[in-house]
Amino acid sequence: MTDEDYPTDDPAVVTCGLPYPTGDLHIGHLRTYVSGDAFSRGLQKLGQETVFVSGTDMHGTPIAVQAIQEGVEPLELGLDRHEQYAETFPQFNVEFDNYGHTDEETNVELTKEFVRAWESNDHVYEKEIQVAYDPDADQWLPDRYVEGTCPYCGEHARGDECDEGCQRHLEPGEIEEPVSTITGNSAEYHERTHKFLRLSDFQEYLEGFINRMEGTNNAKNQPREWIEGGLEDFCITRDLDWGIDYPGEGGEDLVLYVWVDAPIEYVASTKQYSERVGSETFDWESVWKDGDGELVHVIGRDIIQHHTVFWPSMLAGADYAEPRAVCATGFVNIDGKGLSTSKNRAIWAEEYLDEGFHPDLLRYYLATASGFERDVNFSWERFAQRVNTELADAVGNFAYRALLFANRNFGGTPQDAALSDEVETEIVQAMDDYENALNDYDLRTAGERAVALARFGNEYIQRNEPWKLDDDEAAPVIRDCVQLVKAVAVLLQPFLPEKADDLWSQLGEDGSAEDATIADCLQAPPAEFGEPEELFEKVEDERVEDLDETLQTKIEAASSGEDDEADVTDEDDGSTELEPLTEDRISFEDFQDLDLRVGEVVSAEGIEGADDLARLEVDIGHEVRQIVAGIKQLHDLDALPETKVVVVANMEQSELFGVESNGMVLAAGDDADLLTTHEDSEPGTKVL
Repeated sequence: MTDEDYPTDDPAVVTCGLPYPTGDLHIGHLRTYVSGDAFSRGLQKLGQETVFVSGTDMHGTPIAVQAIQEGVEPLELGLDRHEQYAETFPQFNVEFDNYGHTDEETNVELTKEFVRAWESNDHVYEKEIQVAYDPDADQWLPDRYVEGTCPYCGEHARGDECDEGCQRHLEPGEIEEPVSTITGNSAEYHERTHKFLRLSDFQEYLEGFINRMEGTNNAKNQPREWIEGGLEDFCITRDLDWGIDYPGEGGEDLVLYVWVDAPIEYVASTKQYSERVGSETFDWESVWKDGDGELVHVIGRDIIQHHTVFWPSMLAGADYAEPRAVCATGFVNIDGKGLSTSKNRAIWAEEYLDEGFHPDLLRYYLATASGFERDVNFSWERFAQRVNTELADAVGNFAYRALLFANRNFGGTPQDAALSDEVETEIVQAMDDYENALNDYDLRTAGERAVALARFGNEYIQRNEPWKLDDDEAAPVIRDCVQLVKAVAVLLQPFLPEKADDLWSQLGEDGSAEDATIADCLQAPPAEFGEPEELFEKVEDERVEDLDETLQTKIEAASSGEDDEADVTDEDDGSTELEPLTEDRISFEDFQDLDLRVGEVVSAEGIEGADDLARLEVDIGHEVRQIVAGIKQLHDLDALPETKVVVVANMEQSELFGVESNGMVLAAGDDADLLTTHEDSEPGTKVL
């Protein structure tokens, strides 16, 4: 791993969190896999050698529980779903270089090697712990066989995760008021001997790792309270029949916890790819063992702790390389509420395809609808708006009118005209912005920058009006426009693989847009190409009304069972719609009552036990104030000192999570964009 900007000389491995084979895929799942695929393709555009891998998570209690409910063996259930997923992902142009599953021999053997390495390095020990037990069923209750109350936040939780509250990983015996999911009866706690990975061995290592790690702010900031607050050791075994048998002594009747073998599938899938193409082409050991690679994990934000605490410890304990970056996507909500498979509050992958929409349209929407870590609030109206305005009106309209004029008047690219300085500068700036966005793990900006280049093209052709010029005068304009079309095709390919290929073919280019790199944005287009076709069809208003009516029916049906368990908790609305202006007005005198001051952040730290809150020390000139702000997961707190902010200095004092707050820091929008000053105003300066 390096800390150099992409592209680096070392190959990259991009992974996506493994799906459980317990249900059909919906657009919430697809957001993670589309984002991983788009980022992988984006790195390749920069010239970075990149391998994209994942697999199906076959083990653990979710599969075991569902298999019992359906009267089949867990392996049969898992393999059926695995094959379904392997067929569904390519339908959305999510193309893994290798897609395996955790019950394959490669992963089983690698997992056992990891555990033996931990034992050899003295990181594993035995301990008697309290494990839930159902006396009526005469069965131990690991993980999702038991539910109860989270000991940290008091919300309803599953046995291994507080899925409805603080989202913390829960160890066996931690859940309070345990209830068996098999019989519905209260469970009992009994002592059992289990194996633990001693996370305390990695305390100092993890404190350094979390500062080195790149990725999204939520992935970098959320684990700090767990790491800095002292690590609890990780129980790596379960009382279960389904999984990988513990390979060492004293674990003959135990299997490994699913979160042991699941992330090791990243290594196993890479190894399978290496074995398929040959180690001369790609050496998995060089990347994973020697550290000569860039490891990037794209996951849902509900499994941040597993990838930033457990996984790096597992790697370090077995002498493997650490990840360079962890990127955690937000959820996809419908009507402001989390998706629920049990209540059919979802838009299923198959359902989307059955509507006849091209998969690239959903890819673009999911990858660019909001920032990587922010939620997307899906509606067919927003989907149609972005397809119509950004893809049809901007990209499609510009490409069609430019290539049609070029074909009819010049048979292709005018050959006697050079690329203008204005357009070359615009393309170079787009390339730089695109590269910077990918290095910031910012897919939204990368995709929108490509669309902005098409908008520039539309403005450029409209401004120069080549249809009013003779051929000699029109040739330089059209030469510029064809070059812009080619650059747009290259930059949009990670988001719109099929549509970009269509555009590439319309340009008369050889090969595929997939093989083009960012440098090809400035390579001269072919001299000849045929008449183009429209790339995108607009989504009509009537169609949107029908789709939203169907969706609303689903939501209303789901609302009748609001007490049912949802798959994800409701989160902030991640849409980009503006809130309506308030009708209530205040007087100038009321406004003057606000004492707004320029402040300078002196220090910033997360508040232990609070997911979103941070404690700031802010210099407001007359004094340094302690202020609590809900920015913990939205900003790199270590980078905030010396940042200028605007403070409501005469806000009443309050207490949040046991911490006194003396003022309010102003911020805009769901991303908490901190308000600051254009010039270098001194702390304490009054804002008028």
